[in-house]
Amino acid sequence: MIFTGVMVLANITFAATPQELLTGYEAKSGKALASRGEQFFNAKHGKEWSCASCHESPPNHDTKHIVTGKLIKPLSPFHNAARFSDLAKAEKWFKRNCNDVLGRECSTQEKADVLSWLITIQ
Repeated sequence: MIFTGVMVLANITFAATPQELLTGYEAKSGKALASRGEQFFNAKHGKEWSCASCHESPPNHDTKHIVTGKLIKPLSPFHNAARFSDLAKAEKWFKRNCNDVLGRECSTQEKADVLSWLITIQ
């Protein structure tokens, strides 16, 4: 019984699937809206960048970073199974990219909304 509880906590903490990660974000922020996530992803923010500046829209194919020229694999979990399968990696990249684009960290609601949209991209 204790083992089961630990496994459930571990799944929420480390998220094995994008849907589990989204469920965790929604538990902290409320219901995510894919339409709000798409709008946020495509809108220009603080530095006149958008998420789409590097990831393009829809983010379902390889792109290159607009400054470094480094390859960026698709953000869509449908096209890149490694995306949003690890909470620590997702948090690392949300933190880095949100600071670059917004000049601040993304809120949990913003992460939930964007992820809810990304999950729909096929």
